Amino acid sequence: MPLSPSSLPLMPPTPSSLLGSFSQPSVSLFPRVISSQKLSASHHRLLKLLVGRAGGLIASFSRYGHSSVCQALEESSDGELEATLVEGMPKSDAFFLLNLMEERGVRADCSTYASLLDDCLSSGSLAGAKRIHGKILKLGFDRESHLCNRLIDAYLAAGEFSDAVRMFDDMAHRTVASWNSMIMGLSRRKEHHNVLALFARMMRECRDPNPVAFANALRACNGNNRYWPFVQQIHAKIIRYGFGCDFLVGNPLIDLYAKNGYVDLARLVFEELYSKDNVSWVAMVSGFSQNGLGEEALHLYSQMHRSGIIPTPYVLSSVLSACTKTDNFEHGKQIHAQVIKQGFSSETFVGNALVTLYSRCGSLRRAEEIFSDMPHHDGVTYNTLISGHAQNGNSENAIEIFKEMQLSGFKPDSVTIASLLTACASIGDIRKGKQLHSYVFKSGLSSEYIIEGSLLDLYVKCAAIETAHEFFNTTDRENVVLWNVMLVAYGQMGNLGKSFDLFYEMQVEGVQPNQFTYPSILRTCTYVGALDLGEQIHTLTIKTGFELNVYVSSVLIDMYSKCGQLKSARAILERITEKDVVSWTAMIAGYAQHELYVEALRTFEEMQIHGIQPDNIGLASAISACAGIKAIEQGLQIHAQACISGYSTDISVGNALINLYAKCGRIEEAYSAFETVEVKDEISWNGLISGFAQSGHCEEALKVFVQMDRAGVKSNSFTFGSVVSASANMADIKQGKQIHARIIKTGYDSEIEVNNALVSLYAKCGSIEDAKMGFFGMSERNEVSWNAMITGCSQHGCGREALKLFEKMKQEDLKPNYVTFIGVLAACSHVGLVNEGLDYFYSMSEEHGIVPRPEHYACVVDILGRAGQLDHAREFIEEMPVVPDSMVWRTLLSACTVHKNIHTGELAAQHLLELEPHDSATYVLLSNLYAVAGKWNHRDQVRQMMKDRGVKKEPGRSWIEVKNEVHAFFVGDRLHPLADMIYEFLKDLNKRAVEIGYRQDRYYLLHDIEQEQKNPTAYIHSEKLAVAFGLLTLSDEVPLRVFKNLRVCNDCHIWMKYVSRISGRTIILRDAYRFHHFEGGSCSCADYW
Repeated sequence: MPLSPSSLPLMPPTPSSLLGSFSQPSVSLFPRVISSQKLSASHHRLLKLLVGRAGGLIASFSRYGHSSVCQALEESSDGELEATLVEGMPKSDAFFLLNLMEERGVRADCSTYASLLDDCLSSGSLAGAKRIHGKILKLGFDRESHLCNRLIDAYLAAGEFSDAVRMFDDMAHRTVASWNSMIMGLSRRKEHHNVLALFARMMRECRDPNPVAFANALRACNGNNRYWPFVQQIHAKIIRYGFGCDFLVGNPLIDLYAKNGYVDLARLVFEELYSKDNVSWVAMVSGFSQNGLGEEALHLYSQMHRSGIIPTPYVLSSVLSACTKTDNFEHGKQIHAQVIKQGFSSETFVGNALVTLYSRCGSLRRAEEIFSDMPHHDGVTYNTLISGHAQNGNSENAIEIFKEMQLSGFKPDSVTIASLLTACASIGDIRKGKQLHSYVFKSGLSSEYIIEGSLLDLYVKCAAIETAHEFFNTTDRENVVLWNVMLVAYGQMGNLGKSFDLFYEMQVEGVQPNQFTYPSILRTCTYVGALDLGEQIHTLTIKTGFELNVYVSSVLIDMYSKCGQLKSARAILERITEKDVVSWTAMIAGYAQHELYVEALRTFEEMQIHGIQPDNIGLASAISACAGIKAIEQGLQIHAQACISGYSTDISVGNALINLYAKCGRIEEAYSAFETVEVKDEISWNGLISGFAQSGHCEEALKVFVQMDRAGVKSNSFTFGSVVSASANMADIKQGKQIHARIIKTGYDSEIEVNNALVSLYAKCGSIEDAKMGFFGMSERNEVSWNAMITGCSQHGCGREALKLFEKMKQEDLKPNYVTFIGVLAACSHVGLVNEGLDYFYSMSEEHGIVPRPEHYACVVDILGRAGQLDHAREFIEEMPVVPDSMVWRTLLSACTVHKNIHTGELAAQHLLELEPHDSATYVLLSNLYAVAGKWNHRDQVRQMMKDRGVKKEPGRSWIEVKNEVHAFFVGDRLHPLADMIYEFLKDLNKRAVEIGYRQDRYYLLHDIEQEQKNPTAYIHSEKLAVAFGLLTLSDEVPLRVFKNLRVCNDCHIWMKYVSRISGRTIILRDAYRFHHFEGGSCSCADYW
């Protein structure tokens, strides 16, 4: 409704009424020492009208008893009159002059009333404003916009909002100032919705809005996400009207964009400003800091400093926060020095930022010193220090400060209690946590979101999951954060059922999942390997628009990667428009975990091409990929990059470097990387042990295991798996059994990884029966378990048994991998199943999606070569989609030697000599080929070639364990204490073997693996000495288990068949290629190896 004139006095008030309302002017109000500059503009305007009418003034003042004033006026000249009145008249008596003026018949103009309204506005006189309103209506000045605007301002200042609205509605012509006044009035009343509605109306009715109007509208949008669409519309109009470079609208725009996470837009607005004031810099620096872009905040502050702008306390406070968030404590200390220099230490909010900085960097003593030096504390100060102690695990100190806070008269708020609950949760002190819970309940803070979240987090971290769920049921179940906490809790327990029940319940109750809900449930799916359920959640993220959210997409990539669906993971990565370091790292880690090391390194390089610098996890994953393919040069480059990036001492990077150097056989570098890690954990020790074991430095691995034990670091399943593997690679059954006994003692014998290693140990040490016993005694088996058993059976010549195991493995829905098929193809080769072997090979890619590796191609060549299909084998090699490696050509050369095929053998040897010109095995095989074919000149040329090229053969060595002691023998060895007895026994064995048909194989003796001597010294090969010693010392019922570092020669192979027949003993020989089981005059390899 418009204002009603009837509610205001129609007749001008008399001087008496004015004196009743205000105070009567007295002589004491007219001291001449008061300067005229202290009087208002309204007094001056009135006096100018009244000057020259001294007679009338004297009469008026005389009527009301002001004789002294009359006397002053009478004594004053006309020139002094105005000065006299100006000096003496208080502002509140402006109305007195106005009444006197009207009494004398002098008419006031609009400017006079404007000045009077300004007085009312500054003094907050609602009554005065209403009186002037009445006079304005009477005189017809209500169409003057500037008077109406002042009336609106006066009503708003006095809190009479309804009068201001009526005034605004009744205006005939509204100016920009009218609209701005009303908008500001609504803003002060926090009626943001009405502000925006009025602004929209203004844009329709007012053609010339100014920056102030836009700034007020933008401030109304601050703090409420509902109004976000209006921000973009207002910004568009700002640009349209050409105000985009004005800091009046730029500053609130920067603040809005930054607070809502649109930092790039905030930066764009900031850079477009023609001139920037302190508010502009504060808004932009704070925006960077609040959005986790601490480095950008610090860079902008440096730019501000170079521009010569003196920072305000607010800027320094924001910069200190940026230093805290980026852990840039050195820079923070420099800012602290600047704070002291500029005298801002007494500012409470600056002190709070300093306390936070030093608390975060662990300098709690310095934080407490700053706290003590602060002249004033507030609740934030105490909260900051309490939070600092809580984050550093000092719960007792945090509680003491809490008590001090209460004694100082500050009431703890939700932030205080949340920090204390965090302290209790960090040390698992559920007792104190429950006491705080009681305090929260009594103080009425229990419904605060931050308190509910902290209490729930306390019970979850203290493993009180039932209590947590009970408390959760009493909370505000519309708070999605609490649902997320419970989902994480059940996820960490691996309780997929509870997680999904909770997720379903959440949807039934209408609580919308957010970008943190989906990662919680997806991580649970990943943890338990529930890919099908994870795919359903993925579908839901697509429907709700969260699939490409940076948090959700990264967890999806991680889930698909860990579940082996790398194509799906890569597809998600490709769809993300703004990939961050977490997304890239998840993909790199996924490739590395599935041994796709080349892809991992390619993705690592691709990430950097896109301008994303790797973090510690990305660097560690890339280094692990280098270790996987033993790319030592690339690993060295990434190591240098880690040093430059400041991650050289990071434990994850350090552990990856340890593993890289150990696997690549760089023992000194591995130990150096190990020493660089400041706090060595189990992963550090295990990385060194497993790396040495996998690189063939098994003795070094066992040495580190002993050092780890002495250092008091507890071994875990991974440790035992690594040292058992090291023992297996050394064929050290004695060491392996000792470790097995310790495994049982420490309770790790139920761990599947440890049992897998034990199966491999016994299989590699020739005890296939013990391996089978361990395998079938396992309560749970995975792919590695089956692979170990299948490979073991294949190596021991039990090919058909290996194939049966493979079929059982598939029946148990276990997915075979590339290792499985190496064992399967080797089994087919040993049994002579050519067609079946080829079928298995082609099924790898067609049925199982496995890309064959060089090892698989070598197995197929071995299958064809064993069957005598050498031309087929050569054609198979020529048609390989990858370049054949030395393993493939060596397999073909071995087959050619057995089948005396010189032409194909020479072709294979030629490729081998190009690939590995210094490998003695190639020369030996080629020499043997010429020897069996009777090509003596060619054999001599090969021998001469070896000498010319400086190629030396590795000396043969064989060993056997007797009564828990390993006895090693070399060719012609006479150092053993029982050497004479061994040689006498050998002579008898040879004689008996000859009697039943044994004849030395002279072809291989001419140029065998260990020496270049002919008969009669051939019988002193190391494996013969080991067998003779075993027959002399081991009881009849114990099989002989002999190990040799090189391939057994043909003569020794024939000799052992005869010896097994003569002695009636089982001889198990493991050479560099396979196991040979000699029993009753025959060998498990069917004379092909």
